[in-house]
Amino acid sequence: MHGPEIVELDEQPAGAREVPVAPVWHARLAGLLAEVSREALQGEDLEAVLRRIVDCLVRNLPVAIASIILLDDDGTHFVQEVWAGDLDLYPAELAHGWPVSVGAAGRCARTGEAQLITDVESDPDYVPGNTKVRSEYLVPIRHRARLHGVLNIESTQPDFFYPEAREVFDAIADQVAGAIHLARVVAELEAANRKLETLSMIDGLTGIANRRCFDQRLAAEWEWQSVEHRELALVLVDADSFKPLNDAHGHLYGDECLRELARLCTRFADGTDDLVARFGGEELVLLLPDRSLEAAVALGEALRRDVEAAAMRHDNSAIAPYVTVSIGVAAVTPTAARSPDRLIAAADRALYAAKAQGRNRVVAAQVD
Repeated sequence: MHGPEIVELDEQPAGAREVPVAPVWHARLAGLLAEVSREALQGEDLEAVLRRIVDCLVRNLPVAIASIILLDDDGTHFVQEVWAGDLDLYPAELAHGWPVSVGAAGRCARTGEAQLITDVESDPDYVPGNTKVRSEYLVPIRHRARLHGVLNIESTQPDFFYPEAREVFDAIADQVAGAIHLARVVAELEAANRKLETLSMIDGLTGIANRRCFDQRLAAEWEWQSVEHRELALVLVDADSFKPLNDAHGHLYGDECLRELARLCTRFADGTDDLVARFGGEELVLLLPDRSLEAAVALGEALRRDVEAAAMRHDNSAIAPYVTVSIGVAAVTPTAARSPDRLIAAADRALYAAKAQGRNRVVAAQVD
């Protein structure tokens, strides 16, 4: 098929958009492909990039509709469409996703082959979107073996899609495929990084937060509570005679006891912003926003009793035949003039006092 003769733009009747032939046509298509390539590399989210591409096509070419239709992961349904142009008959039931058994776009996805429709009225699968459209070209958007979707171009001219134009649209589909692939790789990388960040905040043995997570949360809660003028409590829990426990029953049993202690502590962290973390070794900590010293002491005492009730065997303890804990508690209303380290220091002093007084007890201390 050959293109029509060149018509000077300033001689066109109003509303006419004739298609130039070579060399003007080649120059325009080359410029269009370069512009689409730049748009595909923009540092925006995928939908924004695709919208810029279809806008570019409609802006630069005599096409009524340009759209990029994306498939789901199974390749059975179109689930997202980004389009530009004049739509006046787009069926509502197809506007929000449809199976690949429907429409010329579905035929393109099913066959994996480009579809040239020179007369839309004679095509049994054509779904009308604009009454003035006469021809349509659909190109699979494929990156390697994966079919991402379909590039759909609709023109009011029956002879618009001759070979030079189709070659450019094929190349544009490749650009779109690259942009989609890159966006998905970036999204997967960001998800993996978020997972790694989450894992870096978890203690591998107990499954609760680790010291790094605790330090970050303490700093954040300290700043927030200082603004709100609300209390912040800390409950520091230490397993009594833990080395003798490992000596008597082995390190695997000691690890299991730590996991059970973490589970028991987690039961008491029932506030929206409460945090349970492994503080170090056999020490666990509960960070309790909006708790008074009295409330934190009561919580610590209930936790101590639950640990006793768990009756984890300890044959090498001078305190009881089962695992017990010593608990230090402190609470304060944070201020910018104070450091959160002072809250930790107070809870630590209370913990050592509990040990000095015979262990298996809760002691509170004031923050200096």
